[in-house]
Amino acid sequence: MLRITSLNLNGIRSAFRKGLQPWMASHAADILCLQEIKAQDADLTDDLRNPPGYQGFFCAAQKKGYSGVGLYLSKPALKVANGLGCEEFDPEGRIIRADWDTLTVVSAYLPSGSSGDERQQAKYRFLAKFEPLLDSLMAEHRATGREVVICGDWNIAHKEIDLKNWKGNLKNSGFLPEERAWLTDVFDQRGFVDVYRALHPETTGEAYTWWSNRGQAWAKNVGWRIDYQIATPGIAALARSAAIYKGERFSDHAPLTIDYDFKL
Repeated sequence: MLRITSLNLNGIRSAFRKGLQPWMASHAADILCLQEIKAQDADLTDDLRNPPGYQGFFCAAQKKGYSGVGLYLSKPALKVANGLGCEEFDPEGRIIRADWDTLTVVSAYLPSGSSGDERQQAKYRFLAKFEPLLDSLMAEHRATGREVVICGDWNIAHKEIDLKNWKGNLKNSGFLPEERAWLTDVFDQRGFVDVYRALHPETTGEAYTWWSNRGQAWAKNVGWRIDYQIATPGIAALARSAAIYKGERFSDHAPLTIDYDFKL
């Protein structure tokens, strides 16, 4: 069994102070995909860089305290690569990729547009730049049989079932028609699978992975499902269970874990 976990940390140092490492040790994921590490290389102590049982790889943003993605791997990869090859977004640290013979895993942190129209337009530009990577990953899969799992904070709730207050968010970033249509295209036209939804097609409140820090969103479970594992059909069909861990809070997101009947 292959266990893959995705988690937006909202700061790696903060998450470790809140007990992430002991949970990791008992949880025993094979691969952890991290988003929003909010740390430069110089900030990463040995404990953060390589927790017991893992080798860490990171793609930090140039701006301090901002963005950044990472991977904790229990088994060495053949190759780890950063970025999209995009001058606008690579300095923000949004993509890191690990390749094995039979599997590629990507940790992705897609931009939020909630701070205003300028960032919303940047988000649309990122989505356009992300498409060639999606296409190349699918082409590699079809040519070689290598499976792909893209984990991360996609900052889009796909359907009404994916957030509590969908009527009140129809004009808000993260649930705009253009964003939702783009994600539909990832599934219906590009051929990727929303693995959690494949396993739990009708789950609502238990599916949420993010809660605003405003009001009592966590207490009232006014959440959004914006963290996904999106995969090629072969490995998606091997998914056996999916879980969102809410027993402890390491950030404003919850870890999304999927177990696949797959061996590296």
